[in-house]
Amino acid sequence: MQPGSAEEEWREDCAPRRVLDLFTTKWTSMVLHTLHARHGGAARTGVLQRSLPGISKKMLIQTLREMAESGLVTRHVQGTVPPAVEYRLSALGQRFVEPVELLYAWGRANAEALDQLGSRPTSRRG
Repeated sequence: MQPGSAEEEWREDCAPRRVLDLFTTKWTSMVLHTLHARHGGAARTGVLQRSLPGISKKMLIQTLREMAESGLVTRHVQGTVPPAVEYRLSALGQRFVEPVELLYAWGRANAEALDQLGSRPTSRRG
């Protein structure tokens, strides 16, 4: 297979598919956006949960752990009693926020187009 060939561009591990994998779970992009747009890149777990209506504590913690494992955020435990945990966007997370913010801006600018979409079985919108 030649580099840049059509077959290579659409392999399962190609760059576009890997980027889109970031959006397969809605909470990853929402946590990136919330950390960046509402909290200056860093927030404690409870603050994030209050900023993300609809996410359970279990789902938030699971998402943050996955994001830390993949390098999008870093976890910082403060030496207080009880320990306070803060999550911060890593340098890699800062890079991934860019396309997330572009999509969020597009969504805000094109709300009427989104309203025209038919309902999806997994959608909570009525």
